[in-house]
Amino acid sequence: MKMPMKIDTEMFAPCGMNCMVCYKHCYTKKTKQPCGGCMVESKGKPEHCRKCKIKDCVQSKGITYCYECNEFPCKLIKNLERSYKKRYGVSLVENSQIVKENDIPFLLKIHSQKYCCPKCGGTISIHDKVCSDCQKPV
Repeated sequence: MKMPMKIDTEMFAPCGMNCMVCYKHCYTKKTKQPCGGCMVESKGKPEHCRKCKIKDCVQSKGITYCYECNEFPCKLIKNLERSYKKRYGVSLVENSQIVKENDIPFLLKIHSQKYCCPKCGGTISIHDKVCSDCQKPV
């Protein structure tokens, strides 16, 4: 699966996660069914995503993304940010700021280079560092 240059709103999570590079969407060896994105109910979605307090928060405030909130980055985002930086070396706050200052296609342009498999051009999952196409660890 090559990284498209356009994604639907639900594939950019409120927290700043690009769902196109999530292992559940990339359909790597660990998944049985790809996830349809943060804001869509999906059988392929991990339980922690189905129970996400951040998603519930933005929905209750009538906004789409956390960066639209006056409290951004709040405690929920800061906790997730710490985890993503430690485990995956990724800043969701930075992703959100890029989208806020530019747009989602601009972030996709960055990610299409950063998460492109050098062997086959497939999408590399940020969670397990495995290519969606050739299934090789990168």
